[in-house]
Amino acid sequence: MPEVPNYQDELVRLHVASLRREFDSQSDLIFELDRAGFVPARIADLIGTTPGTVATALHRAKKRSNPIQKLKKANNGNTKA
Repeated sequence: MPEVPNYQDELVRLHVASLRREFDSQSDLIFELDRAGFVPARIADLIGTTPGTVATALHRAKKRSNPIQKLKKANNGNTKA
């Protein structure tokens, strides 16, 4: 029996290729793919990197977007105003 092409995977890869042009950094692309519901291993496969790189980028992106972390940084580690 001949192998059936996985058109869905091809479409996802084409879409990710077009998204690369829209984002300034790989980290931004990783964060957007995470928000779209992709797991780190799949993101790594789609953009040609390692799952560890994806995990690090997501950790840093989530840390940057965390309001508590921003408050701590603004107050030199003290969360009380």
